[in-house]
Amino acid sequence: MAIPTDTSNTFQNLGLAPKLLEILANHKFIHPTPIQHQSIPIAVQGKDVMGIAQTGTGKTLAFGLPMIQRLAQSKGAQKGLVVLPTRELALQVDATLKKIGHSIGLKTAILIGGENMGKQLKMMRANPHIIIATPGRLIDHLESKTVDLSLVGILVLDEADRMLDMGFAPQINKILQKIPKNRQTMLFSATMPDEIVKIAQSYMSLPLRVEVAPSGSTIHSVTQEVLFVDRSDKIQTLRATLYDYKGSVLVFCRTKHGARKISSAVRNMGHTAAEIHSNRSLRQRIEALEGFKLGRYRVLVATDIAARGIDVTGIELVINYDLPATAEDYVHRIGRTGRAGMSGHAISYAHPDQTGDVRRIERLIRKPLQVSHSKPPPAAHAAPRKNKKPHYPSRGYFMKRR
Repeated sequence: MAIPTDTSNTFQNLGLAPKLLEILANHKFIHPTPIQHQSIPIAVQGKDVMGIAQTGTGKTLAFGLPMIQRLAQSKGAQKGLVVLPTRELALQVDATLKKIGHSIGLKTAILIGGENMGKQLKMMRANPHIIIATPGRLIDHLESKTVDLSLVGILVLDEADRMLDMGFAPQINKILQKIPKNRQTMLFSATMPDEIVKIAQSYMSLPLRVEVAPSGSTIHSVTQEVLFVDRSDKIQTLRATLYDYKGSVLVFCRTKHGARKISSAVRNMGHTAAEIHSNRSLRQRIEALEGFKLGRYRVLVATDIAARGIDVTGIELVINYDLPATAEDYVHRIGRTGRAGMSGHAISYAHPDQTGDVRRIERLIRKPLQVSHSKPPPAAHAAPRKNKKPHYPSRGYFMKRR
């Protein structure tokens, strides 16, 4: 659909109620992002929406504002349900919705793993307007008959592609079967694989597709480079990188064992560091994320469980210590920097035998990655280096080889 995406417009002309406009103004939300500008006018009419936008583009308000307005208009006859992949993302969505809806009496319940069931039952007894849930925990409640979805009139599937990547397709199908067919459905995703299209065709009513950037697009304010380095030299390369960049740094790796090892190594370098992975409790993960936001930890080391669950403004650098399992995960990882209109940088460490993985990333983002070469950290901090000169691809190699 040809809808203007000029963010110089305000929220005034999107069909929002005066009270919501007042709340947005109080919180200094003046100009809608492109995904908000396109989605809100459609969603406030109760139409189904398929929104495709890269991470960090304001999708929560794109579905949250229409949901809050329509639930207020229903006067308790309907409830909202937001299903998303991770605990961290659930907590962030809850915080954003409360920021907008608190002054008008909005009540939410968060149903996520790692939290006490008694606390969640107490939230459900308070008769919330919106339930925010991860698929596994919501299924637990459904099987225990502690959640009734019969009044859900607005469903949001947020980060739908990530939920499928994590193997939640069976749970999503079970959840969709428990919700009234006569409902509004909003599906938001950074990419649009065939599985998402199938869900839209099966469970949505003539959804309007809103796409503010091609699937796989990366944020323009994020510069990117790939650094070819041998496995044995990666810790020393990380030491040199952390010396070159002085701001907050998010480091992604493939395994929870790797996250523990890297976090320990970074602390031994003299930097403050925390880690987030599936072996950390919810309390530990929240503490690590809050500490990173407040500057208590300069470096946060995370597995892909946090690729879309970290909403921190001002991250200077994202380091892919390990290349991600899929090219799509690369987009989600580097989307943690360059948020809220700020600039950012992403460095990926690749082994010399990973040229194929780099090519797949380049094909997805439709541009070449700048190829750089590792350099030693300052002499006072450098570890002894091996006397070898491995062959690394040169800049522009990947695009020429296609």
